[in-house]
Amino acid sequence: MLNTIIPFIVLILVVVFIHEYGHYYFAKKYGVGVTDFSIGFGKEIFGWNDKSGTRWKICWIPLGGYVKFFGDRNVFSQADQEKILKKYSPEDQEKLFVLKPLYQRSLIVAAGPLANFLLAIVIFLSIYMFIGKDFTPAMINEVQKDSPAEVAGLKNNDVILEIDGNKVKSILDVSKLIMMSTSDTIDFKVSRLENELLLKVRPNIVDTEDNMGNKIKKRMVGIKLSPFNNEINHVKLGPTKALYHSISEVYFVSISSLKYLGSILAGSGDSSQLGGPIRIAKVTGQVAEFGFIPFLSMMAYISISLGLINLFPIPLLDGGHLMFYSFEKILGRPLSQKTQEGFFRIGMFLLLFLMFFATFNDLKDLGLF
Repeated sequence: MLNTIIPFIVLILVVVFIHEYGHYYFAKKYGVGVTDFSIGFGKEIFGWNDKSGTRWKICWIPLGGYVKFFGDRNVFSQADQEKILKKYSPEDQEKLFVLKPLYQRSLIVAAGPLANFLLAIVIFLSIYMFIGKDFTPAMINEVQKDSPAEVAGLKNNDVILEIDGNKVKSILDVSKLIMMSTSDTIDFKVSRLENELLLKVRPNIVDTEDNMGNKIKKRMVGIKLSPFNNEINHVKLGPTKALYHSISEVYFVSISSLKYLGSILAGSGDSSQLGGPIRIAKVTGQVAEFGFIPFLSMMAYISISLGLINLFPIPLLDGGHLMFYSFEKILGRPLSQKTQEGFFRIGMFLLLFLMFFATFNDLKDLGLF
């Protein structure tokens, strides 16, 4: 049990701290007062006050965090600025988030998700520079009889160049790109006898288990791979190349995640793979058993997910606040308080529904349903 809980708490603490520190850094940069910097929700376990009066604290429920600004209940566009001006002295007004220029408020809010993307880039950069990245070309050494791959025309000794338009830079990319495909068919570009061919494979979707014993629905095309010329090409990258591949990985994961969510909304995706805190905790504990580097990679992927989700235009999330600021920019004034509160109720309903749905999937995955 501790093997699951401790890695999960460490991962959440780091990812949430980085997210909230993004908000905190830009708030301080623009002179906004910060009264609380909390990791977790609920009752405080321990904390301290810094010289500027900010209360840094750890709370009992480690499923998020928040930065609370001076004089603010939240960071939506304030429509009642006259009341605010009367309530605070000129000195205190300088510390109010809601009175800052629109671009500063937008940067402060966007800084949380951006910090998560930056964390992922730094993790990948470190791995690629000090551990290395695999660039072994993927060659097919077996096509199973009557499999989707054989039906589509894939053959032994084909070298896989692209899958669904994504370049296959390593033999390790193949299973990842197949799994992340959301369409009915998967486009394979292969090199065969110095010719390039584009073949469409319709995968079989089967219920199986991953390497850690978790139940998943897997796309199977019926091929086995081997390194091209039986040579492994694993190299440590210089800073520039490592940065390029790190940014590329963050971009790929973000776009793939959006495509997956889009397929669920369109009714074609597998919503059973959506997980919540229970599944994340379970997988984090399993990954941690494989070593520190896999755990770091897991942290990078969770950080990307947190940053991406927070940019969704749902009230209560950072993206919801940015949506309000967009309305304010377009209209030349904030939306009315009543309108914004209506949006917040809708946002609360959507978030509670998503939490319920993800938790239901988690419990079903544990065999409780």
